[in-house]
Amino acid sequence: MPCTYILYSKTLNSFYVGACNGPLDERIRNHNSKKYGLRKYTSNAEDWILFLEFDALDFGHAVRMERRIKSMKSRKYIQNLYKYLELRRKLIKQTRGT
Repeated sequence: MPCTYILYSKTLNSFYVGACNGPLDERIRNHNSKKYGLRKYTSNAEDWILFLEFDALDFGHAVRMERRIKSMKSRKYIQNLYKYLELRRKLIKQTRGT
């Protein structure tokens, strides 16, 4: 199932936003094992955990949600997504496309 996800690393005290079209648990394992390469941001830590997940209608929708979250460039926005269900619903609705 396509989804957008937000990971958190305690080591880096940082969030990572991504989108995937396959099993999310496998994707997280890959981030933690540096499968995506040593030059990738997530290779700086091995303690990524799932912070939030958004189910998407299709992969395009997942990517639009990912881009919207990244465009906010805000840790506070990510924390508010976690806190407020209505904000999550708004994000999903606004990125559905036509």
